[in-house]
Amino acid sequence: MVQNKHVTLVITHTLKPGQEAGYEAWLGRIMPVAAEFPGHLGANVIRPGAGMSEWNIVIRFDTLDNLYAWTCSSQRKQLVTEIEPLLDGGDRTEVRTDAAFWFTPATPRVRQPKRWKQFLITLLVIFPSANLVPWLTEHMFGAHRDEVWLNLLNNACVVALVVWFWMPITTRLFARWLKG
Repeated sequence: MVQNKHVTLVITHTLKPGQEAGYEAWLGRIMPVAAEFPGHLGANVIRPGAGMSEWNIVIRFDTLDNLYAWTCSSQRKQLVTEIEPLLDGGDRTEVRTDAAFWFTPATPRVRQPKRWKQFLITLLVIFPSANLVPWLTEHMFGAHRDEVWLNLLNNACVVALVVWFWMPITTRLFARWLKG
């Protein structure tokens, strides 16, 4: 069955103490292999905060079939077998068909934050980025916002800032408020 909705694989690894360098090297090997699979749309690594050991890898595919082709592949199985000695708790995976993984609780017993709180946090992150980035690029390149290449650059910068920088920081800062 082919599914047209994008899917996300969230992989959670808890490292044994002192294994960060070996794990980073392993990520450098597995990420390019995953990127070669059909339908691969990108991947993000969410590193643990200070004093924590839980890493999350978020991989997106265009269809569920393509995601399963990657997860069931001999290449992935071999690479996961290689890294298992560094892990405390094994290779934990969760398939998501929605984009709300920033707000997904780590354990199923914890409820997801209220939608209005998700809205406010997302607005807090996107509004300044969507206004600051175009202002900076206009001044840097002397171009106007209506130029297609500049609009693409602005959008790419805003999305990158939100996904890799602002959202992980903001959800950690407001974690207690989001849970309440």
